[in-house]
Amino acid sequence: MINKNRLKKKRLERNRYRISKKSNSSIRMSVFRSSKHIYVQVIDDKVSKTLFSTSSLDSSLKLNKGSDKKAAFKVGEKIADVINKKGFDKKITFDKGCYKYHGRVKELAEGARSKGLKI
Repeated sequence: MINKNRLKKKRLERNRYRISKKSNSSIRMSVFRSSKHIYVQVIDDKVSKTLFSTSSLDSSLKLNKGSDKKAAFKVGEKIADVINKKGFDKKITFDKGCYKYHGRVKELAEGARSKGLKI
Protein backbone atom coordinates (compact mmCIF):
# COMPACT_ATOMS: atom_id res chain seq x y z
CA MET A 1 0.00 0.00 0.00
CA ILE A 2 1.33 3.43 -0.94
CA ASN A 3 1.69 6.05 1.75
CA LYS A 4 -0.34 9.28 1.40
CA ASN A 5 2.70 11.48 2.05
CA ARG A 6 4.71 9.63 -0.59
CA LEU A 7 1.95 10.24 -3.15
CA LYS A 8 1.92 13.94 -2.24
CA LYS A 9 5.69 14.13 -2.67
CA LYS A 10 5.48 12.42 -6.09
CA ARG A 11 2.80 14.91 -7.24
CA LEU A 12 5.00 17.80 -6.09
CA GLU A 13 8.08 16.46 -7.91
CA ARG A 14 6.08 15.78 -11.08
CA ASN A 15 4.62 19.29 -11.05
CA ARG A 16 8.02 20.95 -10.46
CA TYR A 17 9.55 18.91 -13.29
CA ARG A 18 6.81 19.98 -15.70
CA ILE A 19 7.14 23.61 -14.67
CA SER A 20 10.90 23.58 -15.21
CA LYS A 21 10.56 21.99 -18.67
CA LYS A 22 7.67 24.09 -20.02
CA SER A 23 8.29 27.43 -18.40
CA ASN A 24 9.76 30.25 -20.47
CA SER A 25 9.41 32.66 -17.58
CA SER A 26 12.04 32.80 -14.86
CA ILE A 27 9.54 34.08 -12.29
CA ARG A 28 7.40 31.52 -10.49
CA MET A 29 4.52 32.09 -8.06
CA SER A 30 4.53 29.26 -5.53
CA VAL A 31 1.54 28.47 -3.29
CA PHE A 32 1.40 26.80 0.12
CA ARG A 33 -1.94 26.03 1.67
CA SER A 34 -2.43 25.14 5.32
CA SER A 35 -5.66 24.44 7.14
CA LYS A 36 -5.85 28.00 8.50
CA HIS A 37 -3.97 30.20 6.01
CA ILE A 38 -2.67 30.46 2.46
CA TYR A 39 0.83 31.63 1.57
CA VAL A 40 2.31 32.69 -1.76
CA GLN A 41 5.84 33.64 -2.72
CA VAL A 42 7.39 34.87 -5.94
CA ILE A 43 10.63 33.09 -6.80
CA ASP A 44 13.24 33.92 -9.42
CA ASP A 45 14.42 30.52 -10.69
CA LYS A 46 17.48 31.90 -12.47
CA VAL A 47 19.11 32.90 -9.19
CA SER A 48 17.02 30.58 -6.94
CA LYS A 49 15.92 33.43 -4.70
CA THR A 50 12.59 34.44 -3.20
CA LEU A 51 11.80 37.97 -4.35
CA PHE A 52 8.83 38.65 -2.08
CA SER A 53 5.93 36.89 -0.41
CA THR A 54 2.59 37.47 1.22
CA SER A 55 -0.04 35.45 3.04
CA SER A 56 -3.44 35.64 4.64
CA LEU A 57 -1.62 36.60 7.86
CA ASP A 58 -0.71 39.99 6.33
CA SER A 59 -2.27 42.71 8.50
CA SER A 60 -2.80 45.07 5.55
CA LEU A 61 -5.42 42.68 4.11
CA LYS A 62 -7.63 43.00 7.22
CA LEU A 63 -9.09 39.50 7.03
CA ASN A 64 -11.33 37.97 9.67
CA LYS A 65 -10.61 34.44 8.52
CA GLY A 66 -7.59 33.31 6.54
CA SER A 67 -8.82 29.91 5.42
CA ASP A 68 -11.65 30.78 3.03
CA LYS A 69 -11.86 31.56 -0.69
CA LYS A 70 -12.32 35.30 -0.12
CA ALA A 71 -9.02 35.45 1.75
CA ALA A 72 -7.26 33.55 -1.04
CA PHE A 73 -8.69 35.94 -3.64
CA LYS A 74 -7.43 38.96 -1.67
CA VAL A 75 -3.98 37.39 -1.27
CA GLY A 76 -3.88 36.87 -5.05
CA GLU A 77 -4.79 40.52 -5.63
CA LYS A 78 -2.14 41.65 -3.14
CA ILE A 79 0.66 39.63 -4.76
CA ALA A 80 -0.38 40.89 -8.21
CA ASP A 81 -0.23 44.48 -6.93
CA VAL A 82 3.29 43.90 -5.61
CA ILE A 83 4.40 42.31 -8.91
CA ASN A 84 2.97 45.24 -10.88
CA LYS A 85 4.54 47.79 -8.53
CA LYS A 86 8.00 46.19 -8.74
CA GLY A 87 7.84 46.22 -12.55
CA PHE A 88 8.21 42.51 -13.26
CA ASP A 89 6.87 40.82 -16.37
CA LYS A 90 3.13 40.22 -16.10
CA LYS A 91 3.47 36.69 -17.51
CA ILE A 92 4.48 34.37 -14.68
CA THR A 93 4.39 30.65 -13.97
CA PHE A 94 1.88 29.45 -11.37
CA ASP A 95 3.27 26.67 -9.16
CA LYS A 96 0.36 25.07 -7.35
CA GLY A 97 2.64 22.53 -5.72
CA CYS A 98 0.93 19.25 -4.88
CA TYR A 99 -2.52 20.83 -4.63
CA LYS A 100 -5.37 20.53 -7.11
CA TYR A 101 -6.32 23.62 -9.07
CA HIS A 102 -9.53 23.90 -7.09
CA GLY A 103 -10.97 25.92 -4.23
CA ARG A 104 -8.58 28.29 -2.48
CA VAL A 105 -5.71 27.68 -4.92
CA LYS A 106 -7.98 28.51 -7.86
CA GLU A 107 -9.30 31.66 -6.13
CA LEU A 108 -5.75 32.85 -5.48
CA ALA A 109 -4.96 32.51 -9.19
CA GLU A 110 -8.22 34.26 -10.14
CA GLY A 111 -7.39 37.13 -7.78
CA ALA A 112 -3.98 37.54 -9.42
CA ARG A 113 -5.56 37.45 -12.89
CA SER A 114 -8.10 40.09 -11.90
CA LYS A 115 -5.20 42.53 -11.37
CA GLY A 116 -3.70 41.89 -14.79
CA LEU A 117 -1.30 38.97 -14.37
CA LYS A 118 -1.12 36.32 -17.07
CA ILE A 119 -0.73 32.90 -15.52
